[in-house]
Amino acid sequence: MQPEPNFSWCGRELIKIVAETGSTVLMVTHDVDEAVLLSDRVVMMTNGPAATIGEILAVDLPRPRERLKRASNPLYMRYHGQGLEFLYQKQMKEAA
Repeated sequence: MQPEPNFSWCGRELIKIVAETGSTVLMVTHDVDEAVLLSDRVVMMTNGPAATIGEILAVDLPRPRERLKRASNPLYMRYHGQGLEFLYQKQMKEAA
């Protein structure tokens, strides 16, 4: 099986571990797609050396989350859009 584009081996393994153990995991990523796919909650940080929590996005998607089905899921797309909006609209304005 070919690895999925733009999705880390670590992310795939993390999905397996959480499914098998029910563990709570903290993961840092700069990839909005990966954050929404893996998370129940995405904590988005403000810019700069004195960064703080900017927004928290609760991700209420059923598990298991299949990567190939995400594009047809309107709720997934909404969460993804909210993450991008925070990064590219809200944070860019504040940084300017």
